[in-house]
Parts: sequence; C-alpha cells; structure tokens
Amino acid sequence: MKTQNSQKCIAICIFLCSAVIGQLSAQVKILQNHQKSAGAFPLIVNGKAANIYYDKADAEVVAQVAQLFANDISLVSGGKSPVFTTKKPAGKTAIIIGTIGANEVVDNLIKTKKINVDSIKGGWEQFVIKTVKNPMRGVAQALVIVGSDRRGTAYGTFTISKAIGISPWYWWADVPVKKDKNVYLAPLNYVSKEPSVKYRGIFINDEDWGMHPWAAKKMDTDIKDIGPKTYAKVCELLLRLKANMLAPAMHPVSGAFNKYPENKKVADRFAIMMTSSHTEPLLFNNASEWDKKVNGNWNYLTNKNGVLNVLDKRVKENSPYENIYTMGMRGIHDSEMAAVPKGVTKVSVLEDVIKGERGILEKYIKKPIIDIPQIFVPYKEVLNIYEQGLKLPDDVTIVWPDDNFGYIKRLSDSKEAARSGGAGVYYHISYLGEPNDYLWVNTTPPALIYEEMLKAYQTGAKRYWLLNVGDIKPGELGMQFFLDMAWNINDFNFDNIPNYESNFLTSIFGEQYRTDLTDVIHRYYKLGFTRKPEYMGWDFRWNAMFTEEHIYDTDFSFQNYNEAQNRIDSYDEISAKAEKIMKDLPTAYVPSFYELLYYPVKGADLMNKKMLVAQKNRWYARQGRSITNQLAKDVVAYHDSIAMITKHYNGLLNGKWDGMMTAPDALPKPQVAPTETISLPENAEMGIFVSGEDGVHGFNNFHLLPRFNSFTKRKYHIEVYNKGKDELSWKASTKNDWIKLSKTSGKTPTQEKIWVSVDWEKAPIGVDGKGEIEVSGAGKSEKIFVSLFNQAATELNNLKGMPIEDNGVVVISPANFNRKTEKNGVKIQVINQLGYEGKSLQLGNVTDNAWNSSSTEYDFYTTDAGSATVYTYALPVFAKNKEHKTQYGVSIDDSYTHWMTTASEEYSFAWKQNVIRNSAIGTTTISIDKPGKHTLKLIAGDPGMVIQKVVIDFGGLKRSYLGPKPTLVK
Repeated sequence: MKTQNSQKCIAICIFLCSAVIGQLSAQVKILQNHQKSAGAFPLIVNGKAANIYYDKADAEVVAQVAQLFANDISLVSGGKSPVFTTKKPAGKTAIIIGTIGANEVVDNLIKTKKINVDSIKGGWEQFVIKTVKNPMRGVAQALVIVGSDRRGTAYGTFTISKAIGISPWYWWADVPVKKDKNVYLAPLNYVSKEPSVKYRGIFINDEDWGMHPWAAKKMDTDIKDIGPKTYAKVCELLLRLKANMLAPAMHPVSGAFNKYPENKKVADRFAIMMTSSHTEPLLFNNASEWDKKVNGNWNYLTNKNGVLNVLDKRVKENSPYENIYTMGMRGIHDSEMAAVPKGVTKVSVLEDVIKGERGILEKYIKKPIIDIPQIFVPYKEVLNIYEQGLKLPDDVTIVWPDDNFGYIKRLSDSKEAARSGGAGVYYHISYLGEPNDYLWVNTTPPALIYEEMLKAYQTGAKRYWLLNVGDIKPGELGMQFFLDMAWNINDFNFDNIPNYESNFLTSIFGEQYRTDLTDVIHRYYKLGFTRKPEYMGWDFRWNAMFTEEHIYDTDFSFQNYNEAQNRIDSYDEISAKAEKIMKDLPTAYVPSFYELLYYPVKGADLMNKKMLVAQKNRWYARQGRSITNQLAKDVVAYHDSIAMITKHYNGLLNGKWDGMMTAPDALPKPQVAPTETISLPENAEMGIFVSGEDGVHGFNNFHLLPRFNSFTKRKYHIEVYNKGKDELSWKASTKNDWIKLSKTSGKTPTQEKIWVSVDWEKAPIGVDGKGEIEVSGAGKSEKIFVSLFNQAATELNNLKGMPIEDNGVVVISPANFNRKTEKNGVKIQVINQLGYEGKSLQLGNVTDNAWNSSSTEYDFYTTDAGSATVYTYALPVFAKNKEHKTQYGVSIDDSYTHWMTTASEEYSFAWKQNVIRNSAIGTTTISIDKPGKHTLKLIAGDPGMVIQKVVIDFGGLKRSYLGPKPTLVK
C-alpha cells in the first residue's frame, strides 16, 4: 500500500505467524502516513531510519540479524539504516536488539522494570517486542526486541521485518518490497509463545537436477558445489520462516556438508542447528565420505572399529556446534542395513550401534546424554527392525516417517507417547524412488499435509518436524505452510487451511486477484492430487525407466464421462487465469509470480496435455480421424513448450536461477510421448463417435447415447469427424421435438462436436422414452439412438438434491451427508479441498479410541434393484499404530456392516497403485431389495479414516480413472 498525503491513519494488520487472513489477531500494526500518531514509534521518517543497537557480547546471530534488519529497512526506505554496538544508545529514538543475559542495555531495562520478560525467561525461542518511552537518559523512545535465547532474538527481529513488508521469500522467490519513506509502529507489547514443535526444518534432497547445478553455477562458483554461500542464503530463509534446523544435501553428486569447514560455521552464524537424514548417523554422510578402499566395508558387524572411527571423528569436529544427531545406521546412501549371519539379529546389531554412538556423544559433548538431541528414524526396513523389539533409549526422539508419498506410516502408541524423548515426523513433498518420482512441482495439497501432521501432533509427535523439500524451489508454498504449522499449529484448522495459500499469494500480488488466485490454487491442487504431472506417463519410475516403449494410455478416459477432456479443459482454464494475472501485474512482480504460481500451473498443464493429447492421437489413429496428424504435432509443441517455460524460469532476473529448474521429461534426456501418423484418403469420409462408446470396434454396430435422466439433466455429445483430406459437409436432424441439438449442420476439415440435451417440458413422461438423431455427410448416414428416463415433476421435487441412479450408477460425495451420529466423542470432520470431488469425510479423529460408534447417512434413490457393487474411495492412510487397523464400515438399509480397509503393505503392488492415485478403493457387494429410496451408512471403525467418494454400481459403471461425478437430482 503506497503512502498517501492524507491525515487519516491507515492501520494494516500484519499477521506474523501465518498468512491465514481473518484467523489471527493482529500482533503488529504499521501506521502509514506523514504524521506520527500519539505513541507511535517512528521506524522510518522521511526515508531516515532509527538507529539499531546490539551488544557485541551477544550471540553472533544477533549481529548477523541486526545487519539484515538494517538492510530490510533500507529496502523499504531506500536509505541506509545505521547499526551500532555501543552500550549507550543515543538520539531521540533507538531500536535495541538483544538476548536476555547477553545484552547489557536489555538487562538494565529489565532491571529497571522498563520491560518485563518474566513470561519468556528460560523459554525456548521466545521473544518480547515492546515500545518503551524514555528507556534511558537521552532517548525519548525505543523499540526493544528481546529474545529468551539467540534464536528468539532473531525471530523477534524478523517479525518486524515481515511487518514492514519484507517477505521471508524476498530473495528466494523474488517477492518485491514496497517502498515507503514513513513507517510508524503502533504502540505494542507483544510476547510470543513457545513454538508448537521444538525442532523445525527442511531436508534439501535429490539435489542432482536443481540445487546442485544452480549452486555450482551461480552461488559457490569457486568450488562448483553446494557450499557456504548457498547455505548462508538457505539459513537466512529458515531463520525468517522461524525454522531452526537443516538437513543438508547429501547425494553423491554434492560434496558432503562437512567437506567444506565453512559450512558449519555459516549455519552456526545463523543459529541453525544441523541435523541429518535417516541415512547419516552422527552427521556422517556415507554416500560420499565413506571410502571403502581406506575404511573397508560399511558393515558394523564385520568392521565395527572402522565405522566407529569415522563417527568419532565427525562428532569431535562438530561438537562445538548445536546439532541434532541421527542414531542407528542403514546401508550406504539409501540402502538397507547390511545382512547379518544366522544366529545374529539386526535388532541386536542396531542396539549395539546406538550404544557405541551414544558413547561417542558422551566423549565429546560435556552434558548429560539425555540433554543431547538425538533422533531415531524408523525409515523403510528400519521400522520392521524397530517393531521386532529394538530397545531404544528413552531420551532418543522417534521420528516417524511418511511412506514418501505423504501418508505417515505409524505414530506413537500409548507407551511410546510416554517416552521422555518424545516423537517427531519426517515428511515428504518431493521424492525420488518407487513407485514413481515427483521432483518437479509441488502438488501435495495443504489439506493433506494438515490432516497428516495434525494427527501426528495430536499423538505426541511435536518434538521434531523435518520436511523433505527437494531443491526448495518450486516447493516454496508447501515449505511455508509446513513451517508455519510447526511454529503455531493452533493458528490452523480445517476451515482456514483451504485458503491458506491463496491468502498468502493475495497478500503479495493484490486483493483484486483473490477470486482468481483461489480458483487457480484450488484446482491446481485437486488436479495434482488426482494424478501428479510427473505420473502422467502411467509407468512406474518415470525418471528411471521412461522411454517411448514404457508410455501407456492413461486411465483417464476420453470415451467415458468426458473425463480426460474435462481434465484438459480445467488445466486450460487455470493456466489462462494465471497468465492473465501475470500480464496484468507490474513488471517487478512478474518474476515472483512466475516462480510461485505460473510455472507450476503452466508446467502441470503442458505435461498433462502432452500425455493426454498423445493418448488421444493414438486413439484417433485407430479411428482414422483426419485430425490425428495435427495432434501429433501438438504433442511436440507441448513438449517444446515445457522446455521453453523452463528455460525462461532459469533465465529470470538475468539468469539468477540458471540451473535450478529441470522438467521431468528432460530426465535423463528429453523425451516426447509416442504418437502415430496416418495416411488420409483425398475424399472426405464421415465418422461418428458418441459419449460412452468404450472402444472402436467389437462392441456394437450401432450408436447409443447414455440415457438422459430428468433427475440429473445431463447433456452428452456426438462427434462428427472427417476421415479424409477434403472438407466434410454434414447435417444432423431429429424427428423428436424434445431432443435439442447444439448444431444441425457444418463444414469441417477435421471434426465438430454436437451437444445433445433434452427439452424436459416437451419430453414424454415415463421410463422408456426413445428417440433418434440422424447425421449425414459425404454420402453416408448414421443413426444415433436416444433413450429417456423422465419421471413426473412431483416425484422430481421429492428427490431434489438426493443422489440418484443414473445410467446404472449412484455416486455419492461423503461430505454431503443427510445425517450424522457422533457417539463417545468420535467426531465426523469434513475436509475441504481434499479428494477427488474436492472434499472428503474423516470418520473420527486419530485420538479417538471408541470403535464402531459414529456414522453418517446418505439417502439415495434407485431405479433398479438386485446386487450392487459398492466402491469406496478412501485416502490410503496407514493405521494409527500397531494397536489399530484401517477399517471403516459400509452398509445399505438393513444390511450387515461390510468392513473395508485402506491397508496395504508398503512396496506391494496395491500400495504402489494407491499412493500414485491417492486412493485406496474398497469393493464389496450389497443386495438392494427393490427400486426406490435407500440409505447408505458410513461407519467409523479405526480412527482417522478419510473417505473421498462412494460409487454404487448396478452394472452401468464404465472404465475411467476417477469414476463418474456425483449423480445428484437437479
């Protein structure tokens, strides 16, 4: 907001913990005008900022942050902000930054009761921000920022930076800073709470195609690697996001973090604790630091001294710094722990490993072992070893991993929850591995992250949260969301998370774009949830195995439910909206918008079009359509466009991000989806396709549209296509006055679509209405048969809004229940912006233990009876812990309860299918005795099951990926 020559004081509420507008109370108010209001602190007046003071005796990060804060003020004011270390602030105003017990001026203010820090003294990463009148002789007013510890001081300072318009992403996502020559702070006395999660941070991973080439080319050019210049920027970002730890890049392509001694000094300078991945015991990176020729095999059982020696050296080097140590060991890099001989168990070996590691920690870190932060990550096969009875020291934090695809594998049971070391979570929004990689754009919905992390927090996993964010870019939005939750999870709920990211983007790019930004971000995540753009090749392990021979048709159907075309159209729409916003933005905002939203949306759009249009091309080739060859060219154009927008991304701001972005179809080399070309006859020839014709040959020798239903009032289409080079002239007609055609004639070199609907005021009443459409062209005539189900208006009114059988299926959205019954404290929760239909239903909170209690009911109407196959689409969540399963119940009318499960063993084929499609589809058969009104019931079993969709099939269900849309009476 630009300053205006107005006497009116405009208060802008700056939300410090989150961008969830409307959910948080304003903590700091910036008063922007040319006249200071009573009691306001003049941060910037006529471009000149107040002096900044800190104590040399304070932690190094305080000096670092003081300088960064001065730079932040300069970015706003355009002038230089002075920084002093004197212990006697002078001048009319002063900004005093310091840590309790480490800043003489601050301690004097506490002693003289000018400020009260009782609520944060001895606290973890807390801070007080207070405006003080006459704090000392010669100073009329001061802004005092006091931390309970060194990070608390830093967080408090950057809180003001954020309030005056410096986004944490000002450098990493090029968010512009709005200039202002006059900035006043309203009087305040803010006291922060301790963070929800004690240790919060990110893991830079799979950096081969992004972070490493970029850092080598643009940052640490002297070492051509990820080094101290890169990590300085990473650590600054983390500090601004109120994170406190970093697991550094560790693939063999990168030099190990400790290869460059300056790296750990940089981290300490920013007060960022170093942690490590599950594969790096005691901060040792065996992927690149272990030398088999020198050290022997990485095998604790056969080479115990060799292993312990390198770990001993690492702890000795790093012990002066603040670290969180990974305990245990796996194989080299991300492989399994070495096999053990008969008579020895991996449990006993791992227990001895941990005993040896703790001995090393006690040797070099002079504090009780229980005070040294240690984590144990039961990742992949290590979880099985743990569950075989491994005895883990009580003070070690158990960090529960997800399955790499966003679903936490298990959480603490009652005994584990009582452990002094507590628990945490290792979570992914980027991954390289089976069944498929997703390293490109972030499509993990905030609603899924919240659903999983909330249940983790509620079961005690609140000590350590680590996010695998890949290369940071383009995972900015997911990283911001995750760390904001870790800082204050109480600021979030199922009502405000759907608009978290659109609020964040609106706060940067402008309120005028809110509606479009909300629509774009909601549909982007919904489309990506149903199928990530990286998975559109429809093979497992796209990046590792992808060749033309390994690309298959997707399960998205062009024939049924208009599914594939709807997906293309939706991407078209959100891409157009994103592009329109970008063209309307001031030039300074374009790079940021391109990085945060346009590139992910457009990239996903082009990848989907590339794969789906290639599928359409291959299908059209079998029909001999004249547009077939043009589609082959379009596929190449989509492929080239991905390369073009990626090149543009890397070239933004004179190549600032050169090397950061690599599209998945360029790994390991550029590949174009396979297409077919066909030879066309000279003369035009007419072909006909109608909605729902599932196949080209061998099904029927006549055309039949899906049955029109007065309850759902859907329309269907006929495609008139040309099979020759000459232009096709065609005509369409019907003798039934109730059949409406969007077109009745045309000329086309390729194809045209005729939408068919019903004039319900003219349609005959009854269940067996019939009609015909005739299409002719190029000397050929085809008939399309129409069937009609048209109930009387009175019947229609009675069923308004109810799911009804349509073309042999009833489709229900579980979030739209008619009734719910909540018993024994087991709550039913609707989760918006999650699932195939845009909202899902959670049957019981994960903390609930009552079984088979609460339920929801859905009235629906059938025109058929007999055995029906019921498909339930659930999130593929894991059981809460070993004390639970993943069951939920389904019944219809008075049938017995059919218990379904989301369970599948990790790395089984079922699990691979489930995580790729984000759905565990349960199937059962239930008999329905007669046509008419019935009731479906979903019953809470094991806590926390999430249901996306229910399909009741009487034999009409056709092949598709998502199934038909809900069949609601209009």
